[in-house]
Amino acid sequence: MEPITMTLAQWISGLRRDDVPADVRATLRLLALDTFACALAGRSQPWTRAVRAWALAPGSIPQAPSRIWGEPCGRLRAADAALVNGAAAHAFELDDFHNAKVHLGAVVVPAVFALAESLNAAPERIEAALAAGYEVVIRSSLALRPGLARLQGWHLTAVCGPLGAAAAASVLLGLDAQRTAWALGLAGTQSGGLFAFTADGASSKRFHPGRAAQAGVMAAELASLGLSGPTQLFEARDGGWLRAFSQDPDPAALIDGLGKHWHGAETNFKPYACCGSVHAHVDAALALRSRWAPGRGVRVGMPKVVLVQCGYEYRPGTALNAQMSGRYSVAAALLDGAVLRIRAKNPLIADQIANNYRKADITPRQRAMLDFALKVCLDAQSTSAQDLEVLRGHGFSDDDIWDIAAISAFFALSNRMASVTEMRPNDEFYMMGRVPKS
Repeated sequence: MEPITMTLAQWISGLRRDDVPADVRATLRLLALDTFACALAGRSQPWTRAVRAWALAPGSIPQAPSRIWGEPCGRLRAADAALVNGAAAHAFELDDFHNAKVHLGAVVVPAVFALAESLNAAPERIEAALAAGYEVVIRSSLALRPGLARLQGWHLTAVCGPLGAAAAASVLLGLDAQRTAWALGLAGTQSGGLFAFTADGASSKRFHPGRAAQAGVMAAELASLGLSGPTQLFEARDGGWLRAFSQDPDPAALIDGLGKHWHGAETNFKPYACCGSVHAHVDAALALRSRWAPGRGVRVGMPKVVLVQCGYEYRPGTALNAQMSGRYSVAAALLDGAVLRIRAKNPLIADQIANNYRKADITPRQRAMLDFALKVCLDAQSTSAQDLEVLRGHGFSDDDIWDIAAISAFFALSNRMASVTEMRPNDEFYMMGRVPKS
C-alpha cells in the first residue's frame, strides 16, 4: 500500500496560501464568516454554557491568549477555546456541512482561529490552514465510505474532525512532514463519536465538533513538542484508522487528486436549522406546500442511511430530537413554510421590518432592540451608557445586550462582504412563506 499517511503529511506541511485556488479561498472565507455567525447565535444555548463552564472552571490557565467568541478578551489556551467555540458553532444545527456527512466549519474554523490568535499568525497562513483542514476532514470521511461508516453508528464529524483540525494546526505551527504525520496519528487515536444521541435527544452531538477541534489542536501542539504519533495511521492493518471505522474503506480517496480537486469548495451552507441529510426533503416540502392542506397525509421516501439516521418515529423531547427528525422537519416546512417570514406566524411583520421597522407592528421592547442594533451597525462609536440603560429598562440583561451588539456587528460585516461580492438570494427565496396554500 502507498504510504498514505506520509503522502498526506507531506502535502499538508508544504501547503501555502498561493497553492489554493482563488475561488476556493473565497468560499472558505465565506464559510468562516458563516461559522462565526453560527457560534454567536449558539453561544447562549445551555449546552454551550455547560462546555464554557467546564473550560473556565477553577484551575484553567488565567489570561490565556485565545478568546471565546463574543467575549472581549482572551481567556483560554487555544485547544480549550477551540472546544468552546466549536460547541457554540454547532449548537443549533446551523453550521455548514458536506455531503460526505461531516460538519466542517464548527471543527476547522474554531481550531484555526484559536491557535492563530495565540500565535499571532499571518492571514496567509490562516487561509492555508483553513484549506488544509477542510480538505482533510472531507477526504478522510470519503475514505471511510461515509454511508457505510455511518451505518456502523459513527458520527463522522467527531471521527474525521480531529484529523482536519490537526492538519490545520500543523500548518499554523509550521510543522515538517514528520511531525505533521505525528499530529495526524495523535489526532486519529482521539477519533470517536457515537450517534446514540438520537435515542434520547442528548446534547453530546453539540459537543462533538468542539471536542474534535480541541483534539486536533492538542495533537499538533504535542507533535511540535516531540510526542510521536503513528506514521502509518491509515495503512496499519492492526489498529489502523481506516479499518477501525469502516468495513470497506477506500484509502485512495485520501490522496487522489490532492491539490487539484478541492472538496472544501463543495461545502454547503445551511438554510435550515435541521440535519443536512433532510434538507432536500424540506426543499421538496416547501415546493409542494401550496398543493398540500392540513389533515392530508404525506409520504416521504429516504435512502437507507437517511432513513436510519432521520426517519425514526418522532416523539416530542429535546430540540435535537426535532432537528434530527425528518418527520418533524417536513411537517414544520409544510405547516410553517419559510422560517424567517413565519417565525412570528405573520409574514407581513417580517416584510414590514425589512422595509422600515419603525413603522412595523412590533412591541416597544422589540423596537428598542432594533434601534440599538441599527446604531451599532451605522454609528457604533456614538453608543453610550444611556443606550444600555434604555435596553435595561425594557428588560434586557447585560448578556442580552452583549449578544445584540455582537450579532449586529457581525452581520454588518457579513452584509458588507455580500455587497462587495454581489451576492443575492435566489428567486425561490423571495417566494418562500409568501405563496398561499390552496
